[in-house]
Amino acid sequence: MNKQTCDKIKFMLWGLISRIKENRDFIKSINFKFKSGLKVYEGEYEAEESILNFNGRNVKLEVDEVPDFIAGEALNYESLEFILEERGRATILNADNKNVKTRQVDRVDEEMSDHVTSTSKILKREYYVKVGEANELLKEIGILTKDGKIKNDMIRKYNQIDHFVELIDSMIDEISDVDTINILDCACGKSYLTFVLNYYIKEKKKKNCYFIGIDRSKNVIDASRKMARNLGYRNMEFIEGDLNEYKPDRRIDIVISLHACDIATDMALGQAVRVNARAIMCVPCCHRELLSQYRFDELQPILKHGILRARFADLLTDGIRSLLLETQGYRVSVVEYISPLETPKNILIRAVKVADKNHKAIEEYKRLKETLNINPYLERYMNI
Repeated sequence: MNKQTCDKIKFMLWGLISRIKENRDFIKSINFKFKSGLKVYEGEYEAEESILNFNGRNVKLEVDEVPDFIAGEALNYESLEFILEERGRATILNADNKNVKTRQVDRVDEEMSDHVTSTSKILKREYYVKVGEANELLKEIGILTKDGKIKNDMIRKYNQIDHFVELIDSMIDEISDVDTINILDCACGKSYLTFVLNYYIKEKKKKNCYFIGIDRSKNVIDASRKMARNLGYRNMEFIEGDLNEYKPDRRIDIVISLHACDIATDMALGQAVRVNARAIMCVPCCHRELLSQYRFDELQPILKHGILRARFADLLTDGIRSLLLETQGYRVSVVEYISPLETPKNILIRAVKVADKNHKAIEEYKRLKETLNINPYLERYMNI
């Protein structure tokens, strides 16, 4: 290629280099190949190690030096194809003496197959995280077998996770004005949900994201770290620790919590309030705290039945949680997460920050607290 073409290559590669710097955590591979006649000469650049491999030799090369190297080598060949593959997309630069151009293509796993159609028929819904497209992820978290089929005992889990993605989708759009969406998963457990959201936000929504998972169990944290390494998800960290002691070192945009037991849910909601999270998605688990506290004499003829008293306590607990979030300026909605036929723990609390304080909600909460003789754990995180 002539010098004019090589100068254009260098200029356009500078644009890609800035993208590599900004999105280093999401880079999957950087490959290139030159052609002369029928011969092809391939190379790759390892951004993490700053090593460029070409023609059988490894060269230590900082990312800023790559454009000069490629443009210099291009003088010796007839054409160039340079491919920057990120999670969810690839940018391809093609060059010869006639033209130098770039294009972007969505990255879809080559494992797309009849499983997409058959799965849709079996599970009777349009999935946000689809078998075929997300096979690498779904295999890693145990939803799929090695040959890409959904495990029978994981259909329910797949449904639950995907429905959570459906419910959070519009919330992601509401806060998409930030360069990177930072998400904290409280009492993350095995982190299935976090991995799926990581995939969906980056590879389907094309939005940069960063995830922090925290849990007291060393075993689940170690397992989550291993899965992140296997998937190449470098935009994640997992912390073994106590939610009440944790202080994030970055802005938190969304706090999520799925089936954190009893007051662990309150700890997650309290953490969200403490870091002034812009949005919250929480699916509570068991409810024990208010069952032994609340008193409602007017309903005693009904609540004398233990099962009714327990169920009323469940509703009361999530209702109080929602009201306390409203006191802190959140717009709250409570929806059915999944069918109660699958699990009675099917309530999802969804909240978006819209104001500093809601004084009407504060007064409503104080009256209810006195009427019901309750002292909710969550209140300790609130300035009311």
